[in-house]
Amino acid sequence: MLHGSLWDKIIWFAIPLGLTGVMNQMFNTADVAVLGKFVGKEAMAAVGNNISLIGLLVNLFMGLSLGANVIIAQNIGAQNFERARAAVRTAFVLSIATGLGIVIVGQAATNVVLDMMEVPSEVRDMAETYLRLYLLSMPAMSIYNFEAAIFRSRGDTNTPLIALAIASALNLGLNLIFVSTFDNGVFGVGLATVIADSISALILFVELIRAEGVIHLDIHDLSIDRDRLKEIVKIGMPAGIQGMVFSLSNLLIQAAINSLGADAMAASAAAFTIEVNVFCIINAFAQAATTFVSQNFGARNLERCRRVTWLAMGLGAIFMGVPAIFILTFAEELLAFFNSDPNVITLGKIRLWYIVAPEIVNVLLEGLSGALRGYGISMAPAVIILIGVCGVRITWLFTAFVAAPTYQTLMTVYAVSWFVTTALMCVAYRFYMRHIH
Repeated sequence: MLHGSLWDKIIWFAIPLGLTGVMNQMFNTADVAVLGKFVGKEAMAAVGNNISLIGLLVNLFMGLSLGANVIIAQNIGAQNFERARAAVRTAFVLSIATGLGIVIVGQAATNVVLDMMEVPSEVRDMAETYLRLYLLSMPAMSIYNFEAAIFRSRGDTNTPLIALAIASALNLGLNLIFVSTFDNGVFGVGLATVIADSISALILFVELIRAEGVIHLDIHDLSIDRDRLKEIVKIGMPAGIQGMVFSLSNLLIQAAINSLGADAMAASAAAFTIEVNVFCIINAFAQAATTFVSQNFGARNLERCRRVTWLAMGLGAIFMGVPAIFILTFAEELLAFFNSDPNVITLGKIRLWYIVAPEIVNVLLEGLSGALRGYGISMAPAVIILIGVCGVRITWLFTAFVAAPTYQTLMTVYAVSWFVTTALMCVAYRFYMRHIH
């Protein structure tokens, strides 16, 4: 990361990371597809209803773990290996505490959240069952994300990918067994997720124990280093809030989708599992920018940091274009894989076109915010996301959608919020580049 050519290293770092994101989404894809084929669109809608809420929790873990990624990478770049080891130990303990905390709070708040989302009565029981089971996987999911961040800090994105690929295959197999053989429905896919997430976390745990160098994890020396904890939280918490704001606004949109009926819910669930793969690629190159900038900033090479940022965004635009074109070309066939209902397919195609077509702007938005986090600047991107994404979407829901409560009006909010937020992020990036030394 610190020497030689950049473009090839960024690609080799980002591609496994993008595939990891896709594999992560395969959990929801498998759940939605199996239920859509073997149970019905009501079960499919129940799971889809929880996707935004699950995304909120996952983004919290990913944001906090990103703080660990940045701090470890910066210390590796500065060759301060003792601090890097302390950050590894601290990150692992933090992952356990965060996961357990989410389980306790989430189980207590389940009914309140479902009430706020105005889940239709015909899918309410199934939605609650799936959510309560999914919450049990939070400790394993938290540990996996922190473990993956530790590996990424030294440039290893292959090991987390392999662990998640194994877990994803296991999840799909268990889904088919629990639903088609034992007729367990929503309960079955939720249980499969808990088991598969636990396996992925366990695989990386073993690999960290076996690893050599700064990322080696000694289970007999687990402790919290207060200084490293402060650094991780300082960067990770705003990043987690940034991701949660995205998901919070999506929760509000999901509540609006719920008001349009089960067909709209099922269509959005299917379309989301398709469209999110494009974002996984964009996010992978943004995380590459974060890690590469972190190490080079630790080594005090600002010129290389700037080249990383623009290369990561350019490569991200190229690599996201291929799946985006494929999805828009074969939208109907891809949606039919989840459910054959004509109305569900029609609504799903609307969502795909309204979201995938303008998503190129996210390359700039995610790339610049990722680079800023690599410099250790995490609060500014979070505030911009809060204003640009959450603010615009809430305003849209209570103005444009109230005036014209259609599915098309609702989907338009994504592109509008992205363009506004990207403009603000460009201004912020330019400002900080003038003041970083």
